[in-house]
Amino acid sequence: MLILGLDPGLGTTGWGVIAAVGNRLSHIANGQISTDTKMTLAERLVALDRALVDVILAYQPETAAVEEVFVNANPQSTLKLGQARGVILLAAAKSGIGIGEYAARLVKKAVVGTGGADKRQVHAMVARLLPAATITGPDAADALAVAITHAHTLASMRSRALA
Repeated sequence: MLILGLDPGLGTTGWGVIAAVGNRLSHIANGQISTDTKMTLAERLVALDRALVDVILAYQPETAAVEEVFVNANPQSTLKLGQARGVILLAAAKSGIGIGEYAARLVKKAVVGTGGADKRQVHAMVARLLPAATITGPDAADALAVAITHAHTLASMRSRALA
């Protein structure tokens, strides 16, 4: 099963594609979608949608997972993150892909073992779990972590269904 993980952001959205066969995970691809800060908000959202659709068409994932919005000190930043996340959810839905949603703390706990892990720790564990991956940046590492979390969650759900 091909899984697309997404770490939403208006400035930079990370993405990562992994293959899950049983309990075995392998890296397929990863990258970062950046939008131009000189563009209007609407233009940036369109650019994000177009780039994400290109990723979906290129890799044909069977499912996707996205990090949930966290509320930070700057309400404007939180709102922009929510708008980018909405574009991501819409792009996946338009493509017919089911999507899981995970809190950042849950992703960190699933990959690193603690919900308070920092970006360096997430990057290091993703590199260890997917040793063949050349990770293009911290947002791509976070996206791969979201995909790994989704793979583990789906595997747990399948094993419970069989029990």
